[in-house]
Amino acid sequence: MPQKRTADLPLHHGHVPPWLASRMARLGRAITEAIVLEYGKGEVLRRLSDPLWFQSFGAVMGMDWHSSGITTSVVGALKRALNPISKELGIHVCGGRGKHSRNTPRELMQIGDQTGLDGQHLVRCSRLSAKVDNTAIQDGFQIYLHSFVVTDEGEWVVIQQGMNDASGYARRYHWHSQQFESFVRSPHTWICGENQGELLNLVDREAGATQQGVLDIATEHPTRMIQEIHQIRMPARHDVKAKDVDLKRLGSVIALAYEQELQDFESLLLLKGLGPRTLQSLTLVSEVIYGTPSRFRDPARYSFAHGGKDGKPFPVPTKVYDETIHTLSTAVQKAKIGHSEKKEALKSLHETAKKIERNFVPNDNFDQLIEREWRESKGYGGRTVFDGGPDNKRPVRKKPDQQLRLF
Repeated sequence: MPQKRTADLPLHHGHVPPWLASRMARLGRAITEAIVLEYGKGEVLRRLSDPLWFQSFGAVMGMDWHSSGITTSVVGALKRALNPISKELGIHVCGGRGKHSRNTPRELMQIGDQTGLDGQHLVRCSRLSAKVDNTAIQDGFQIYLHSFVVTDEGEWVVIQQGMNDASGYARRYHWHSQQFESFVRSPHTWICGENQGELLNLVDREAGATQQGVLDIATEHPTRMIQEIHQIRMPARHDVKAKDVDLKRLGSVIALAYEQELQDFESLLLLKGLGPRTLQSLTLVSEVIYGTPSRFRDPARYSFAHGGKDGKPFPVPTKVYDETIHTLSTAVQKAKIGHSEKKEALKSLHETAKKIERNFVPNDNFDQLIEREWRESKGYGGRTVFDGGPDNKRPVRKKPDQQLRLF
């Protein structure tokens, strides 16, 4: 059956400035290519279907680690970055927010023509996933973003987001076709988090009789369609606090980057010339690529790679960001032609940090770490969305539709 998890995120107003959007696309492409190179296309989709990995992915790109905007920005960055190389990569990104979501059927039909896939079937899957989350599940969230990612082999992921104005939260839904059973028979597995109380769920495993009653235009209101739903719920505050982060894991990353005695291992020689701040970012990027699912339970930790556009936990260090992109992109391109030494060196950063972690004892320097990032921010080209300049202007956008009328 399809895996479906939800993540609840505070609604944040704001925009992604051009200087960050372009970097997100370049880093997103490099990370995706690295995952495909190491594990294959299916692994990219499996990770996109995991809300915690998705959140960590967005955080390492420099987005606010917990806001609703991370969904639109990451999906948009992937669409800009991957579609131009879709013939080579075999991954296609469709849909998006608002009017872009309504283009999903047309885009899927075009992909069908290009790849030989059944475009009508893909359109049907897209429509049904939207209908389930927007109509069959009455949880108070109205879908306004719908993205459909599909491989040349027909494996797909749906990422969509709904809005609840009353609570001030957005909810993100993840679908994955790999274990598909039925759209109307309890597709909501692997849902974790806080109990949200009663809701109307017409696709519950025990709602078969109710479904038939609806089909028969039964007049009796269904009474046994209530299921507990759980989800990952992010705090409404912007600040990153020590309790949001696995301090032992973060501490091992900082130690690897800054303590010289821990840098005497062969693979780091292949990354000669990189400063400790770039090693810090690359180690967290390495984990996003090579880490196992258990490593993504604290997405806030990944904001210590490239900060956040709102300055939380610190401004985006653009010079470090560019060096990270260059190093990773170069490693991926060389690995494609058989020279994988630098790729293996990047992979070893994650493994070495894990080794350090085993014996690492967390200290109380969390606030000092953030203070250091702010203090050194200017030297790293630190920027936020609040800076002046023409490349930081807010793009003109309409308010999102209260309900996504896809199909």
